[in-house]
Amino acid sequence: MSTTSIQLPGGTWALGDLTVTRFGYGAMQLAGPWVMGPPADHDGAIAVLREAVAQGITHIDTSASYGPRFTNDVIREALHPYADGLTIITKIGGTRDAQGGWPTARTPDDLRRQVQDNLDSLGLDALDVVNLRLGDAEGPVEESIAESFEAMAELQQEGLIRHLGLSNATPAQIREARAIAPIACVQNMYNLAVRHDDALIDELAADGIAYVPFFPLGGFTPLQSDALTSVSERLGTTPMSVALSWLLQRSPNILLIPGTKSVTHLRENIAGAGIVLSATDLAELDQIGT
Repeated sequence: MSTTSIQLPGGTWALGDLTVTRFGYGAMQLAGPWVMGPPADHDGAIAVLREAVAQGITHIDTSASYGPRFTNDVIREALHPYADGLTIITKIGGTRDAQGGWPTARTPDDLRRQVQDNLDSLGLDALDVVNLRLGDAEGPVEESIAESFEAMAELQQEGLIRHLGLSNATPAQIREARAIAPIACVQNMYNLAVRHDDALIDELAADGIAYVPFFPLGGFTPLQSDALTSVSERLGTTPMSVALSWLLQRSPNILLIPGTKSVTHLRENIAGAGIVLSATDLAELDQIGT
């Protein structure tokens, strides 16, 4: 399988020695309700993954905990053997319980099992990038991550992981991790209305580290704002398109992974992220997160 050469909004970014499109695809929504069970529309899930690659996307975000495993399984079915240059980024540090909860699982043995689970389900010998998921379902938790991240670094040294990242991390945890091993990316909650990582994004950009916002459109509660509505109406587009475009223009190290189950919605997201916002638009939007 080969990717189509299409200029996606935002261009590309270097994750270590990997070059990825800044506009990527988040596969979490492909699992069933509450990210449990198989896709409701299996053929639709296959179609949207193949369309993402056809559109030139080279950055797909997933995890064996989505489903669990169902999202990875459908990625493998749709895209294996993987296109040259396609980067699949996964995460470890948590599991699922029978009630659909997200209990943490970050002992060295836990992490090794989860890496192997991702390798097996995706059909890979090594994982391109693995994020260590920190904190809990409520958000980041300020605590030492040394034991867990040292275990990640050991897995990298064994050749099972190419590049390391963090998710749901505090600035102190990022500093702690970087003292152990280099990181390629940080994946935290961030969008027009949630701006607590503004300073961190700039610091990471200066060091060539990617920042990947999850819930870029607000997650389970979509972004709503008079300013966002005003700008989108003025530009003749949707609020979600403006929100994606704002993220790409916010900093060159921001990588987008909006998810969708729909080929049509995927194409709309790509087109929307390519809207160019003026200085006036940006100033109005920046008031949302203050």
